[in-house]
Parts: sequence; C-alpha cells; structure tokens
Amino acid sequence: MNTDITYIKAIELLQKSSSSEGFLASAQNISNYKRVWARDGVICGLSALASGEKDLIDTFEKTLETLAKNQHSKGTIPSNVMTNDLETKVSYGGLAGRVDAITWFIIGICQYAFYKKEPSFVEKHKPNIEKCLSLMEAWEFNNNHLMYVPLSGNWADEYITDGYVLYDQLLRIWALRSYNHFVKDDAIAIKIEKIKEQIELNFTPNSKGEKYHERTYNEIEFDNFMPCSFSPAGYKLQFDAFANSLALLLNIGSESFQQATIQHAEKIRNKKGLKLIPAFWPPITETDADWNLLKNNFKYEFRNHPNEFHNGGSWPMVNGFYGLALLAKNQKEQAKDLLNAINTSNQKEAFSFYENFNTETEKPNGVPFCAWSAAATILLNQSITTNFKLLI
Repeated sequence: MNTDITYIKAIELLQKSSSSEGFLASAQNISNYKRVWARDGVICGLSALASGEKDLIDTFEKTLETLAKNQHSKGTIPSNVMTNDLETKVSYGGLAGRVDAITWFIIGICQYAFYKKEPSFVEKHKPNIEKCLSLMEAWEFNNNHLMYVPLSGNWADEYITDGYVLYDQLLRIWALRSYNHFVKDDAIAIKIEKIKEQIELNFTPNSKGEKYHERTYNEIEFDNFMPCSFSPAGYKLQFDAFANSLALLLNIGSESFQQATIQHAEKIRNKKGLKLIPAFWPPITETDADWNLLKNNFKYEFRNHPNEFHNGGSWPMVNGFYGLALLAKNQKEQAKDLLNAINTSNQKEAFSFYENFNTETEKPNGVPFCAWSAAATILLNQSITTNFKLLI
C-alpha cells in the first residue's frame, strides 16, 4: 500500500513540526503556517494518538494547553497562536472568526483524555469547555439547535459556505458526544439529539417536519449526500467531502442514505487520476452564479481556481477522514485503496506532503511539508493496521 516508507516520513514530519508550544501547521518556514493552529493541531494530535509515539502525544498535550491558555474571555478558542522568545500573538480569525476552532478544541481535549484514560484532563479543562458550549448556544441566534456560521468561519475560509454549514453542525455533535462520554449530562444528551434531528430534517431528502427554510428545501433537488450549507439566501449544493465523511463517522442519516453517499463519493473518486476525493465538488467556474462570491473571498491572493484549493482541490487530510468513514461502514478494502492514493500523493516531489493537489492536472498546490497531510497517512494507516479507534 506504499505505506511503510510514507508512514515513517509522516512521523518524521510531525516530529519536525513539533514545537515547545505544540504542533505547527507546517515544517516549512512560512510565517502563517509556523503557528499552533487549533484545527491543524488537533488533527495532528489525533494522528499522534494513533501512532502511539510518546513524543508526539506530548506535543499534542502542549498544543491543547497552548489553546486553553489563550482562550478569549468570551470563550473563543484561538484560530492560531504564534510564539517566540519576545511575544505571543493570538489570532481568533481573520476577516471572520473561526467557529471550528472551538469544536476541534473540545474534541482534542476529550480524545486525549480518552486515549490516556485520564478523565482528570477533561475535569481540568471543564471551565474552558463550558465557555465553549455557552458560546455555541449563543451562535444559534434563533435558539433552534443549528449554529449560524459566517462566511470564512471555518477551515474552508476562502470558500462560499455560510449560514447553517453542515461541517460545523457535525463537529458540534462530535464535540458534545466526546464531552458527554465523561460528564454524562442528560441535558447534553438531549441537545445532541436535537441537533441531529435538525441536521437530518434540513440536510436530507424527503424528511418529515418543519424546516428552517421550507420554500428553498422544497425547490432544490437533493442528491445522495447532504448539501454543504444553507442560509436565508437558499442552499449551496456542492458535495462537501469533509462534512459528509463526518456524517458517516457519526452515523447521521438513514443507513440507506449513508450507503448512497459512499457510492456517490466513490464514483467521484474513481474518475480522478489521483484517486482522491475533492474537498468540494463540482468546482465553481466563471459561468456559475457563485463565482463572484468566491473570487472576492480572499485576503492575500486568490487560490480557488477550479480544481484547486477548496474549489475542487484534493486534500490528503480530507481524504484521511473519508478513509475513517469508510472503515466505520466496514469498507476496509476501499479504505486500503484510499490510503494507497493518499500515500502516493504525499510522496510527490520527494515526500513533500503538499497541502492539496489540482484534481485534474494532479499538480501540487499550497504549502509543502504540511503537518496534517502527514496526519492523514498516520491516522488511516493505524486505523487499518492496528484497529485504532477514536472516541465517536
């Protein structure tokens, strides 16, 4: 499966990306990536747990402590933290805050405690987590169980999703389930079911019950997956590979719908030379209505050309989670095939572990030596070969 050498190189990259404050986004000396990021750091941390490597697990703990120490008084978890000998710079987001920093932080705390069998670690950070939970309640705005996420409010920070973004609702369920594994609070259990109910009601076809946006729900033609987001302006219908992978992992939607989602994903993946599933599909082009929204949503340089970056680019990290979803649905052979594809991409240009790839030309994009690209190899490899399990 092209596994052994790529796995070794992936471990080495995470070690090179380790700092006294936690995991850096890249081992490359690029200022915006030479920081401890919430989502990147936790995803690398999950792979550290999967690896069983003590030094990496220790770096995961440092990552979580850095995020906790720099939590805003209102509850926001930093998008990223940059430290040096002179000062600490904390960012809670750029043009918009990062909603997923909070959920990844909670997931990270609980996964670490679960792996280490140390409930005291959750107890220690309970004040941090409770602030996060209160803030997520406030972000519902209409008190109807789904958070409202601004444009640029999560990992797809230069894409078009906004409003009730599927990915963020699913991460919230995972965070609440993880936390409730330890605190066993009936109110949290009820909240999880309410969020799940609203996701299935508003993101799956032929559901029965009052919708958030009844008119547009009835106007769109659902496919065999959950659309990426909706807002007062209507639905955005692209296939979000990360979000739908989380839906499969968390067992959201009927069994038949989940199987149809896998079939849809595999159909896309197997038509591509990389044999990876694009982050969002199909790409937005200049003739599409959302092109103006996409082309203006960047701070430094435009990267969302069709088939690149979030706009149809293929990310090893996203595919790592899709692989975990395949395993959760007993699709082990497909997961092995996907791991082979991830490793083949991570090996390009002498194991450069690029951030993402152009889905059509197969050329690398973004930053090399990207830590969470290495995390994809480690997480999926260990889940296949050692039966490593996350707390879901």
